[in-house]
Amino acid sequence: MTETALPADDLLARRDGAVLWLTINRPERRNAMSAAVVEGLIEQLANANQDRDLRAIVLTGAGEKAFCSGADLQTGKSFAFDYAEPRQGFANLLRAAHATHVPLIARVNGACMAGGMGLLAMCDLAIAAPQARFGLPEVKVGVFPAQVLSVLQGLIGRRALADLCITGEAIGARQALAIGLVNEVAEDLDAAVEKLLARIVDKSPAAIRRGLYLMKHLEALPFEQSIAFTESQIGLFALTEDAREGQAAFREKRAPLWSGR
Repeated sequence: MTETALPADDLLARRDGAVLWLTINRPERRNAMSAAVVEGLIEQLANANQDRDLRAIVLTGAGEKAFCSGADLQTGKSFAFDYAEPRQGFANLLRAAHATHVPLIARVNGACMAGGMGLLAMCDLAIAAPQARFGLPEVKVGVFPAQVLSVLQGLIGRRALADLCITGEAIGARQALAIGLVNEVAEDLDAAVEKLLARIVDKSPAAIRRGLYLMKHLEALPFEQSIAFTESQIGLFALTEDAREGQAAFREKRAPLWSGR
């Protein structure tokens, strides 16, 4: 197990076997995102995509009060952009997550607000503590949750999303579960995350890696293009070493020995 501090110690990266733990380390600011957090997450996701031994990434916030409260409004620069640059920092983070083929798990330990909802939605799976709160309060400061819509609109229904965006009011963990924002609400958050990780790391790395690639590409395709893409992809799944090993293990009634290839 190794832990490293990234720029300004705002983001901690800890490798525990096949799992990478990323912790936003700004509890005094309710884990609001700094430039260092955004840049660090982009770098970590890019590196993770090249690491064939990595099986999952867990994203969380330091302490017990907040997962991520969004942009740090205290800086006065949260919405200051270089308008000559067509691609901006937080949007680049969402792009990096979309291009990541390692399962991303959100461990939502507390308040998940504004841009924090984008971090939640960019993850593939999410488990929340009962005290977690979720919201898009941007309208309360005169803006709108624009970038996070790219990852939220396919996750929850339009009515629920419109309510969150237009009223700016927060909801609790149980309601977040009911509308599909999270997979589970757990009293013992760490135990639930470990249980989920155990359910992932015993599966075929190659199938999961190619599967996430498949799922993320299907999101923007109409039906005919989608079905054409999937019928070609299933043939590629079958060509992997993991596919041959998995089927052999099934026939021989034994546990598979995955190569990840």
